[in-house]
Amino acid sequence: MLAYYLQLALRSLGRNKALTALMVLAVALGIGASMTTLTVFHVLSGDPLPGRSAQLYYPQIDPRDNGALLPGKDPPMQVTLIDGRNLLHARRADRQALMTGGSVPVQPDVAAIDPFYVEAFYTTADFFPMFEVPFLYGHAWSVADDEGKAREVVIGRELNNQLFGGKDSVGRELRLAGTSYRIAGVLDDWRPAPHFYDLNVGVYAPAEEVFLPLETALELGLSRNGSNDCWANGAGGLGATLPSDTCVWLQFWVQLDSRAKVAAYRDFLVHYSQEQKGLGRFQRAPNVRLPSLMQWLDYNQVVPDDVRLQTGLAFGFLLVCLVNTVGLMLAKFMRRAGELGVRRALGASRRAVFEQLLVESAMIGLVGGIGGLLLALLGLWVVRQRAENYAALAQLDPPMLLATFLLAVGATLVAGLLPAWRACQVAPALQLKSN
Repeated sequence: MLAYYLQLALRSLGRNKALTALMVLAVALGIGASMTTLTVFHVLSGDPLPGRSAQLYYPQIDPRDNGALLPGKDPPMQVTLIDGRNLLHARRADRQALMTGGSVPVQPDVAAIDPFYVEAFYTTADFFPMFEVPFLYGHAWSVADDEGKAREVVIGRELNNQLFGGKDSVGRELRLAGTSYRIAGVLDDWRPAPHFYDLNVGVYAPAEEVFLPLETALELGLSRNGSNDCWANGAGGLGATLPSDTCVWLQFWVQLDSRAKVAAYRDFLVHYSQEQKGLGRFQRAPNVRLPSLMQWLDYNQVVPDDVRLQTGLAFGFLLVCLVNTVGLMLAKFMRRAGELGVRRALGASRRAVFEQLLVESAMIGLVGGIGGLLLALLGLWVVRQRAENYAALAQLDPPMLLATFLLAVGATLVAGLLPAWRACQVAPALQLKSN
């Protein structure tokens, strides 16, 4: 029966090409605009570590004094160096990592390549297995290397291509800021979106090209990026190269593999805060948070407001296009009242005629979906030409490709319900008499 309905739909659509083209164009424009913005929204609001994010948490504690703190205010979004080290060495989680961003000058051995700066990241050994960072060659440094302030470095694939022609460079020396480091590993392609582990360097910034042990970077006084918030007499510490003990400026992440461990770690943060208050470091009552990765992203509202607005406007435009499509379909179906009346008189039920018209609507949606897909690809190309740091991420993935056609067909089916129902209400006798 479906094949028969498809045959009837093709004949009907070909009978009035101009009206069919208008309906297809209306659907294509609406789908193209909405899928362009929806794809961007989907990419920017997606899970950066699918299947893993539910075990990752961002502990927050409040070490500030009472001076400028309003009651009920959330704890700081970063930790001090003292608290970061304490939480790291307590090792109460399955994995834990302390980190901050920076930049370092690369001094190549090849005379033909001038020195240049790259974005760097100073962290601890658990960073790589905890975030499932893929390796092309080698591996990360060890916890012992963290404690020993080893001169080890992990580099990105792009830097490895630039300096070593993409070959296995594990074991070779790399000179950064006047110090030689042994390359322990080379990362494969890795760009989590958003840049969840350190939102201070840019929500959609690309992954860094150099990773160093945190304690090594602190000992050598390597430059850092990112923000810091201070209170009391907070100013530069450690020779004015790093924030003081009364400044929060590092990120701390933990991996907790069960709900029981999450509850236990939250209790640990409360007890730690109480202990630090007893020592005179903390002044306020324990004020802790333990958001998961996705909760942390929601809290920081990582999706730009303009993207949200554009998505809403695009779906409003789709609604306008569908309303126009409803009017065009209604005109088309009612002009065929005589034909439909003959079918009814020959024994076709209202349901059969209704299904026939919905199949025709679905075909309009399918063709409009193809046109909408082409317009969406064009729209995403335009987005990628923009200067925003998330522009390069605007790519249509398989789920969004499927969503394009589902939305197109589903929307036109909904749009076709009223015209099809109205066409089925026409009395066959009146149409036969008028003919």
